[in-house]
Amino acid sequence: MIPFIGGLTTAIRRTTAETVYQAMGAAHRFVRRHPVLKRALLPAGRRIMPLIMSFRSRHVSRRDYASWITQHEAITTADEAAMRAHIARFAYRPTLSVVMATFETPAPYLRAAITSLQAQIYEDWELCVADDGSSAPHVAEILDAAAAADPRIRVIRRSMRGHISAASNSALSLARGDWVVLMDHDDLLPPDALYELAAEIVDHPEARVLYTDEDKIDGQGRRHSPYFKPDFDPDLLLGQNLLSHLTAYRRDLVLSLGGFREGFEGSQDHDLALRATAACGPEAVRHIPRILYHWRQQTGTQSFSEAAMARCVTLARQAIGEHLTARGIEAELLPAAGIYHRIVFPVPQPPPLVSIVIPTRNRADLLRVCLDGLLNHTQYPAIEVLIADNDSTEPDALALLKDIQSDPRVRVLPQPGPFNFARITNQAAAEARGEILLLLNNDIEVIDGGWLREMVSHTIRPDVGAVGCRLLYPDGRLQHGGTALGVGGVGAHLLVGARRDDYGPFGTLGLLRSASAVTAACLALRRDVWQKAGGMDETNLAIAFNDVDLCLKIRTLGLRIVWTPFAELYHHESASRGHDKSGKNAARFQRERDFMVAHWGDVLLNDPYYNPNYTLENADFSLAAPPRRERRYRTACPTSPAPGGV
Repeated sequence: MIPFIGGLTTAIRRTTAETVYQAMGAAHRFVRRHPVLKRALLPAGRRIMPLIMSFRSRHVSRRDYASWITQHEAITTADEAAMRAHIARFAYRPTLSVVMATFETPAPYLRAAITSLQAQIYEDWELCVADDGSSAPHVAEILDAAAAADPRIRVIRRSMRGHISAASNSALSLARGDWVVLMDHDDLLPPDALYELAAEIVDHPEARVLYTDEDKIDGQGRRHSPYFKPDFDPDLLLGQNLLSHLTAYRRDLVLSLGGFREGFEGSQDHDLALRATAACGPEAVRHIPRILYHWRQQTGTQSFSEAAMARCVTLARQAIGEHLTARGIEAELLPAAGIYHRIVFPVPQPPPLVSIVIPTRNRADLLRVCLDGLLNHTQYPAIEVLIADNDSTEPDALALLKDIQSDPRVRVLPQPGPFNFARITNQAAAEARGEILLLLNNDIEVIDGGWLREMVSHTIRPDVGAVGCRLLYPDGRLQHGGTALGVGGVGAHLLVGARRDDYGPFGTLGLLRSASAVTAACLALRRDVWQKAGGMDETNLAIAFNDVDLCLKIRTLGLRIVWTPFAELYHHESASRGHDKSGKNAARFQRERDFMVAHWGDVLLNDPYYNPNYTLENADFSLAAPPRRERRYRTACPTSPAPGGV
């Protein structure tokens, strides 16, 4: 039985993703019908489960989320008391002006929205409501009754409908607080929402924009579709309205921008987010990784954006285009990941020279395909290819290396000695003439000719330090969608095994975005960034994790790492060298892993682009149980600093 289990596990590791998925389904059905076999195979099941996990659904199911809410989101009497005690220690208590526009809001939903605000544990708020000419009498009745009963609620009525931007500006005119909080007329806030905002404001007086995680709630009050967001990412904000719900802005910032722009109805929040974050800078944007907003669905009436989705998408692209133009960027905007947006950044003419560094040993079959893609099918004219040959001995490989040098774009650099990926790469990079370095494995296969132009367009951006791309297994499944730190101790690739046409949760796999690290199987960076980061650590990280280490060093320079799905290649992973986690490579792999953990410490446990509500057991966006962020009131200091001048 044991040899059979071991053989089965090995076979699964060597099988394609699709075959594994089908085989595991059949095996599960068979074992389930045989209790004795089920008990016997339980140990093997524990070994194989991580493989199964790689291919299951990437979206949190309603059942799993409901269970997670029950276990980890309930606010007890003791929790509420702790929050109130924390509030009492605030050095100051900011007034939060909740801005709301109403129009023909169904009575139960309007009452529920106001009630959820009145149930807030943090009580220093005001509700500023502008009714946009509703004809239904119940809207005025509910608002008048609420304002009469609670002096924190103020209402203005518009005689004519002006739509959401004009109505929101009318509500904004009532605000007296230092901060403006945006809330739709039929949505709900959990009782700790404003407490979390206020505590963040007190703890971070430099903040000008705050945003939170959100979910949806259906007509039966069932929550679903949680969006656990990354920390602020200017590229992801271009692709979608990352801030959305619940968002708070310094009121003086919003007023300086002129409030909401009329003509952008349906995308007015995205437009405001773009203008506000550009005005205050990314350092003043804070993310609170908790679900603090329940976006109501199935209300029986459509919002403006739901009823006119195509127009809203067009207006969002107009807002994005104006935002880029204001920054001096002439970019092309295209559809991406369904209703989202792709920004095609410019490349100067003539284009900068790219030095492509390829470590290799033997395996002419792989290298030949790689070089053919680079030299004959890549639509980027300015390249040089540096083949760092690590003691190839096979006749076919030697013949290929000799023949390929007839192409003036190619140089073969002998790199003898024991295989040390970092050392070989460092030495080859020192010979590069290009302004841009592209680190490339010899088992990469070009799919589309525009891939390098896409990577270069981001590499030359001054705030970007390195660029990674979308890599696929030969069967079309995802191999690399960026690296999530901390998974498995150091890091793991996101959503491995996803279908090629799967955009991932909320467009994760279909949009340009920031990441903490990307794989050196295909990684582009400016040569000056490479030099400032010191290249790869060839002493401690000869084979594994040197790319993660490089990316983290680049981030310490104040530069971002970005991942683009619009440069897509096949990766025959480790085909020429074998895997790290078995045989003679295992001990070396463990040493390199231990070095990363010791050297980077908590950095690996706090990936800003991998929400702490996701587990570190895998990188498939499964929920963490419990969440990896402790409740604020449990870790709050006895006193909180007051902002300057307050």
